[in-house]
Amino acid sequence: MAKSKKIDMGNLAELRRAHGENQEVFWRRFGVTQSGGSRYESGRNIPTPIAILVGLWATGQINDEALLQARKVINRPLVIKTVEYFT
Repeated sequence: MAKSKKIDMGNLAELRRAHGENQEVFWRRFGVTQSGGSRYESGRNIPTPIAILVGLWATGQINDEALLQARKVINRPLVIKTVEYFT
């Protein structure tokens, strides 16, 4: 089994700066606001689903296009079938 790359989740600002991006651009790909990303970079606990996405992206297992496609799928409006009742 190949050795996996470790991501320092305690230094997310360094990861972001290594990619030459500001907070808004970096965190938007994960569905996080700039202010939320700033809090994570300052040491606030990052939710596990976001940490998983960051880890997958940082190790090249997913790319921006895959994240964009996933966001399009989950952001689709919920279609609810309506039924009219007559009394």
